[in-house]
Amino acid sequence: MKFIFEHSVEGKKAFRIEELDVPVSEIDFPKHLLRDLPPELPQVSELDIVRHYTQLEKLNHSVDSGFYPLGSCTMKYNPFINDETASYAGFSKIHPYEEEDTVQGALELMYNLQQSLCEITGMDAITLQPAAGAHGELTGMLIIRKYLLDKGFTNKTKVIVPDSAHGTNPASAKMAGFDIVQVKSDEHGLVDIQDLKMNMTDEVAAVMLTNPNTLGIFEKNICEIQKIAHEKNALLYYDGANLNAIMGKVRPGDMGFDVVHLNLHKTFSTPHGMGGPGSGPVGVKKHLSPYLPKPVVEMDIDGKYYFDNNMPLSIGKVRSFYGNFSVMVRAYTYILMMGKDGLRRASELAVLNANYMRVKLSKSFKISHENVCKHEFVINGSALKEYGVKTLDFVKMLLDNGIHPPTVYFPLIVEEAMMIEPTETENKETLDNTIRVFEDILKVAKTEPQKLHDAPFNTPVRRLDETKATKDLKVRYNSK
Repeated sequence: MKFIFEHSVEGKKAFRIEELDVPVSEIDFPKHLLRDLPPELPQVSELDIVRHYTQLEKLNHSVDSGFYPLGSCTMKYNPFINDETASYAGFSKIHPYEEEDTVQGALELMYNLQQSLCEITGMDAITLQPAAGAHGELTGMLIIRKYLLDKGFTNKTKVIVPDSAHGTNPASAKMAGFDIVQVKSDEHGLVDIQDLKMNMTDEVAAVMLTNPNTLGIFEKNICEIQKIAHEKNALLYYDGANLNAIMGKVRPGDMGFDVVHLNLHKTFSTPHGMGGPGSGPVGVKKHLSPYLPKPVVEMDIDGKYYFDNNMPLSIGKVRSFYGNFSVMVRAYTYILMMGKDGLRRASELAVLNANYMRVKLSKSFKISHENVCKHEFVINGSALKEYGVKTLDFVKMLLDNGIHPPTVYFPLIVEEAMMIEPTETENKETLDNTIRVFEDILKVAKTEPQKLHDAPFNTPVRRLDETKATKDLKVRYNSK
């Protein structure tokens, strides 16, 4: 397929700009901000543009075109009703600098979303500012840091992270100025309580946990974990990436967590991937609420909504304006459409689908842990080496069957890992087809392993040199 620049023909235009009918302002722009040459833009017609990007869209795999069992990322179907409400003029055509009186509807939605997320998580206050999950993690760790410093705990410089944690956990804590202490998992895939106790010193500021964890296993010792942390005046942080497994069933706040971040773009059906848009609200217990980023949306005694900037202990803004508003509209639409019972049902179906696939695939593959899982499970693909192939080879052939590969080589504690999350929006027919494809590819691995080395065969681009693609990345078109 050609680049859009290769469609360029001198003189072609997709639009026409009318002659300027207002005086040109005489502004003396700094020389270093002015171009020496005009930008090199393709000269194409509107039809050229439409056809090019329509063809490009057809080359991409998406949840609208096929199964997307990407473990720990919850690539579930995004209802179009969410897009419809987000496109309402009263939401899509407002400006963040408008007077509060003129955007009461938007503020009401933000306020109601805050209240809904507090109820779902068991938290007392929420900020909607963070732009994504990892951004929410960083926000949460900055809140913890400032709170502890204000309480005089200047010695608390460490954060405990399990060896099964998402990679963003240690990265976010490190960015907030903490040193990272890793605790190991036990034979059941849970946090090793003895190792946790050994590392739980007075220097620990927080424990970051995902529950269920990245193996899809619920941390059944969570009450003991929170007690161990709180006895040392450490806070408990909840990575909400896997909340869709327990939403409506149990709340992080009731487990003893002090801080939680959410992924609206996972749990509440808003689109995500390839850079956004995302949204990572952070909820806190009452003792941490003064430290939330400002402003938060409040309602006065007359029922009027406003931005509350009177927060002297706030960590300050973490994003321009107030967050990704269109994502908030989508998430709020989903919550209203589903209702309390619907959200609980979504979690139940996510767990049912994951366990259905786990049990079926366990007849042919080694599952990392035999526990009943929650929303996802992990295959240990080390046995593939017997046939001269690896997990990476295996999943390349999934592409030829219209299935996006699951997360691979994560979590790091599972050899040749394949992390599968079917989500609640997939039906039994899709799951059965995927199971059949997995089993068929395994047969090919046993009899014709070279085929897996050569896969994929039917995709627009064949097997890439992934090392070269990473180290010699080309992101700009160059005709020379």
